[in-house]
Amino acid sequence: MGLEMEEVAAALPVAHTAAAAMERGVEIYPLSRYYFGAKDAAAVPRGLETAADRALRLKANFAAHGLRTSVHGVLLVELFDHPHVLLLQVRNSSFVLPGGRLRPSEADVQGLKRKLSSKLSVVRGDGEDTTEDVDDWQVGECIGMWWRSEFEAIPFPYMPPNFRAPKECIKLFLIRLPMSRRFVVPRNMKLLAVPLSQIHGNAQVYGPIISGIPNLLSKFSFNVISD
Repeated sequence: MGLEMEEVAAALPVAHTAAAAMERGVEIYPLSRYYFGAKDAAAVPRGLETAADRALRLKANFAAHGLRTSVHGVLLVELFDHPHVLLLQVRNSSFVLPGGRLRPSEADVQGLKRKLSSKLSVVRGDGEDTTEDVDDWQVGECIGMWWRSEFEAIPFPYMPPNFRAPKECIKLFLIRLPMSRRFVVPRNMKLLAVPLSQIHGNAQVYGPIISGIPNLLSKFSFNVISD
């Protein structure tokens, strides 16, 4: 009986590893399969805020709602046989991932879908995205979390023991793109495909979160679907 149990226990990790490996396969499609358009400029271009303005905004939000939670999507495409991440650039300055702050009590996935539609989809005549637009994003697993101790502090990819009341939690989710899609971006932003090799460890240009994405993706296997 003991030997039989040992054999079963030994077999389970192998099956679990194989299943996990299949789940971690990510299909990415060539950049040429996607279409890009423009819409009216974003009402509040956060990338143009001064540090003082941003600190005041975050303090007011924390006083009203407590811990700020931000969700962002990692969208991958293929170019020159190498995975690229889609990043928003605000007026040729800072780079950000598509996403933003959740509303109070809003679920992570639903909030991220709303933000992706706001940043990357067509806005209807009434100024709001339809339910179909919001639900048309395939949000995968959360691949990373960062914590900010103070409003302007550098985020940590873990909760340091001296954190008493973190001010912000930042979550990254892998977005599984379809074979083809149209991206419509505010006119005061650009949507750029940046190679993983360029952002890897390049915190000076892309910040600690974006520059850490290649490490987070190392557990996935990429299946490039060529034309």
